[in-house]
Amino acid sequence: MEEAKYETFLDGVKACVPTILGYLGIGFALGVVGKGVGLSVFAIFLMSVIVYAGSAQFIICGLLAIQAPITSVVATVFLVNLRHFLMSLSVAPYFRRASLLENVGIGSLLTDESYGVLTMALKKVGKVSVAWTNGLNICAYLTWTLATVLGALLGNFIPEPETFGLDFALVAMFLGLFLFQVELPLKTKTKQTIIVLLSVIVVLYLLMWLTTPEIAVIIAALIGCFVGVATHDKY
Repeated sequence: MEEAKYETFLDGVKACVPTILGYLGIGFALGVVGKGVGLSVFAIFLMSVIVYAGSAQFIICGLLAIQAPITSVVATVFLVNLRHFLMSLSVAPYFRRASLLENVGIGSLLTDESYGVLTMALKKVGKVSVAWTNGLNICAYLTWTLATVLGALLGNFIPEPETFGLDFALVAMFLGLFLFQVELPLKTKTKQTIIVLLSVIVVLYLLMWLTTPEIAVIIAALIGCFVGVATHDKY
């Protein structure tokens, strides 16, 4: 089996294939939902280009459906997407030699899914090129935008996307990325991986009772990072 490469733009596009398969289903479902709440095809296109965050875009559609005020929409989307700062910060040290413009480009197009693929590659080889990362991110970005537009165009013909299993596409893609993500550390640092996962799960569960889901996710992620650093040299 040919070993994966992490140098060229085309290598990044190839690494994006699992994300492409997930984005096609999820993006299509979002287009259907957006059309159902009264958004035009062009509005859905602009939302994908500017916001580019699946969970946030679904939330926007839900808030628009109940006619929520614009301030609530902005505040909610900000909290939901705040985790992207954490993801960008965690990979920033690997791109210290890149220019400011290159770093902005990488951080702006980094999503949960592309972050999973990127960190998996970093754990395997220790570094990746800017071109490879751009291939991964740009391919995912274009696929997502295209999928949402197709969903918007065909939304009138699919009133119930869950009939085709599109409502499970997001869960299925995250499960796949999660399994790829933990495969390597489970082989090398089993105890540390289990401790970090348990700390995140416990904190997230407790905080879900005390605060909003968005804040709970952010705090749980920070605590998971702290536990990972604290236990790095012990296991």
